[in-house]
Amino acid sequence: MSSPSTTTQPSIIVTGCSSGIGAHCARALKAEGWRVFATVRRDEDRGALETDGIETFLMDYTKPETIAALVEAVLERTGGRLDALFNNGAYGQAGAVEDLPVEALRLQLETNVIGWHDLTRRVVPVMRRQGHGRIVQCSSILGLVPYRWRGAYNASKFALEALSLTLRMELAGSGVHVSLIEPGPIESRFTANALIQIEKHIDIENSVHVAEYRRQLRRLRGEGKPARGKLGPEAVHAVLRHALTAKAPRPHYVVTTPAKQGVLLKKLLPAAFFYRLIGKLG
Repeated sequence: MSSPSTTTQPSIIVTGCSSGIGAHCARALKAEGWRVFATVRRDEDRGALETDGIETFLMDYTKPETIAALVEAVLERTGGRLDALFNNGAYGQAGAVEDLPVEALRLQLETNVIGWHDLTRRVVPVMRRQGHGRIVQCSSILGLVPYRWRGAYNASKFALEALSLTLRMELAGSGVHVSLIEPGPIESRFTANALIQIEKHIDIENSVHVAEYRRQLRRLRGEGKPARGKLGPEAVHAVLRHALTAKAPRPHYVVTTPAKQGVLLKKLLPAAFFYRLIGKLG
């Protein structure tokens, strides 16, 4: 596929670029020679990116019309070509499964799975026609190892893993490669956004888990111990670069030591013991 060293500037859509992983990766890829099309949900988040020479678009995964408009506008600017897609924009709905309103679960899946699927399906035919392309999904270690109090988010990432790996197999031989990045704790606004969602959707005071929720809220507000092994977004960019440029990109890129430890323990330990162990964390 095209790479930043060729005379033709490679193009990529990066979603969720208002902060954190998306913002960092958009700027890093721009510096490496990519033509970056970055998406944000709010108009006020465009300015800083555009100052750095990054083309920005408003896109919301829960609004199909914005996904269609994004793809149409990008292809118009590139002459109908696109080298890569980095699906990254997402949020985490916290809360015990028994306390999770159906609408909250539906919105979590609509944002983290259905919207990603919509955008991905729109770019696959483009990549098939040109005979190359990279689709990289920013999943989570929680798509491989579930974590209590994160049932909705776990479900969205497990679903993303299944869809993406199936797509990878179905695209074999087409020149289009699909990879998943599975980060553990990364510096971002993710926990702040999670705090908003739990307070919005969970009836904390009437839950049997009220004491646990209060503890979790203290942690989300930064009053507890920081997450062990947390890295900056540059750790995600490092593996994203490999997924975008390697001749044979991997299906999985697990990022951070806690995430790698979780995957290893899941392989080595008996299932019942492993889930008891994981259930004591958090």
